[in-house]
Amino acid sequence: MDYLQLLTINADLNIKLNEPLAPYTYTKVGGAADALIFPKTLEEVKQVVDWVKEKQVPLTVLGNASNLIVRDGGLRGVVMMLTDLRDVTIDQETVTALAGDSLIETTQLAKKAHLTGLEFACGIPGSIGGAVYMNAGAYGGEVKDVIHTVDVLTREGEFKTYTNEEMAFTYRNSFIQQTGDIVLSTTFILEKGDYDAINERMVELTELRTSRQPLEYPSCGSVFKRPEGHFVGPMIREAGLQGFQIGGAQVSMKHAGFIVNKGGATATDYIQLIRHIQEVIDEKFQIKLEPEVRIIGEEG
Repeated sequence: MDYLQLLTINADLNIKLNEPLAPYTYTKVGGAADALIFPKTLEEVKQVVDWVKEKQVPLTVLGNASNLIVRDGGLRGVVMMLTDLRDVTIDQETVTALAGDSLIETTQLAKKAHLTGLEFACGIPGSIGGAVYMNAGAYGGEVKDVIHTVDVLTREGEFKTYTNEEMAFTYRNSFIQQTGDIVLSTTFILEKGDYDAINERMVELTELRTSRQPLEYPSCGSVFKRPEGHFVGPMIREAGLQGFQIGGAQVSMKHAGFIVNKGGATATDYIQLIRHIQEVIDEKFQIKLEPEVRIIGEEG
């Protein structure tokens, strides 16, 4: 497939062919994309969606790939990263952000506007689109708690707006995980608050994150969903797996719920380590750990 045909539709499209995805992911692993595209406008997103539909080409949509493992064989077809789709607007107690906006930066803008409700997300290193897709959360909060509406583009090329209720948010899940709709923007409804109190809470959560999480190494964040009534990190420690390593992927010595890239790790290292942890925890505790991290792509 000649993906440069897309340039006949829009000569300004940012397209990279056979582009390794490892530099774009937080784990720093993963094979190449046949075509990697960075749309800058909603219209460019629609142009790409319409083209892949017409040509019957696979399309994978990514945010900033913070909670993602791309297998070593990479991704076929078109990969569209929405990180250039950025614009945050604030009106009274409403914050609207495009899919590529940083969740962390959005929380900072809300703070500057004296708006409370997003403090829990001040350390989540995802994009707005990714956070909505997986109902990201931390420290007792989830994005579903403050989302009003979500604007999407369907795989058929139709623009839609979903209400919070229509998004059917559950733990690390949303309606669009089933439909494949592409998040374009999200509107949050927050409340007026005291700037100092908001800032104090965000400083507290940032300190908690930096003290507990292995931010000094590449990682995909929290690897597993929390099983009801249990904490993943302590179970992994009790099973004697903290520090266990396959290739360059290691169960973090700082937080056993994280797998870090100690250098030279491959996606296969990550995936084999995830499976090993699942097997050991199932055998020891009779608990089946479900990955929170999204694993996509072809085997190497």
